[in-house]
Amino acid sequence: MHQSSGHWRLGLGLSLVTVFLWGVLPLALTITLQNLDVYTVVWFRFSTAFICLATYLLFQKKLPTLAELRATSWQLLVVATLCLAANYFLFTQGLGLTSPGNAEVIIQLSGLLLSCGGLVIFHERYTLNQWLGVAVLTVGFTLFFHSQLANLITSKGEYLLGSGLIIFASITWAIYALSQKQLLQSLSSAKIMLIIYGGCALLFTPFAKINTIFTLDRFHFSILVFCALNTFIAYGAFAESLEHWQASRVSSVLALAPIITLISGWLMSVIDPNIISPENISLMGIIGAFLVVAGSISIALGKSQ
Repeated sequence: MHQSSGHWRLGLGLSLVTVFLWGVLPLALTITLQNLDVYTVVWFRFSTAFICLATYLLFQKKLPTLAELRATSWQLLVVATLCLAANYFLFTQGLGLTSPGNAEVIIQLSGLLLSCGGLVIFHERYTLNQWLGVAVLTVGFTLFFHSQLANLITSKGEYLLGSGLIIFASITWAIYALSQKQLLQSLSSAKIMLIIYGGCALLFTPFAKINTIFTLDRFHFSILVFCALNTFIAYGAFAESLEHWQASRVSSVLALAPIITLISGWLMSVIDPNIISPENISLMGIIGAFLVVAGSISIALGKSQ
């Protein structure tokens, strides 16, 4: 099984980059979906990421070689590609039916599943302090998202359907992430993502309405480009973090993403309430946020056995 390099500071830094980009992504996607369908948005994100990464690897002379491709598990590559494609589609579709805050709450299930996979499949181990961090993290999320979870349970129709789609998106993402980590035995993270981006772009090409992209105004096109570059940078940082750090610890840092989403949403609602509706946070929610941060730090920085 793949073993991390042990450069935990680099892994932590890359994880924090991913957290910020994934935290603001739901807001950007919500704006983009006002003018484009899900298939076109997902296709553009994958295609742009593939072109950017292919250009970078070409100039660096680091494109995958035939020998590397032959030594790679194509079964795992197919699984990773299909699962990431499904994750993008299900999350974006679910986001269009719910709200950014609610979507970011539910998608945290993916981090929990990744952490469990790291413990079970890759035989990673938590110390007592890290298990206490898990408990604090759980309490924090319960407090922080109490009102959103209550709405989820009592809601009906599109809101509930969107939440269900995001649950399935969480499952497919965890399978992708665990496959990605194992693939690092034979390929670098950049080469793996190049193949996955290309495969996902091909999957969505028949369904994308490419001509609608040219009808966007400057603002919405800029947001669409940001979503695409977000894919390229965030997944690159995430994939590389798995090279240097344990999957269970990377997943604990990713748990901070909902806080970034709600803070960013509040800032955007202050700047222009017509774009993003504000989400109210109670005193209990603020306390929960601090517990989430404390729990995540305890898990991420705790010494392994």
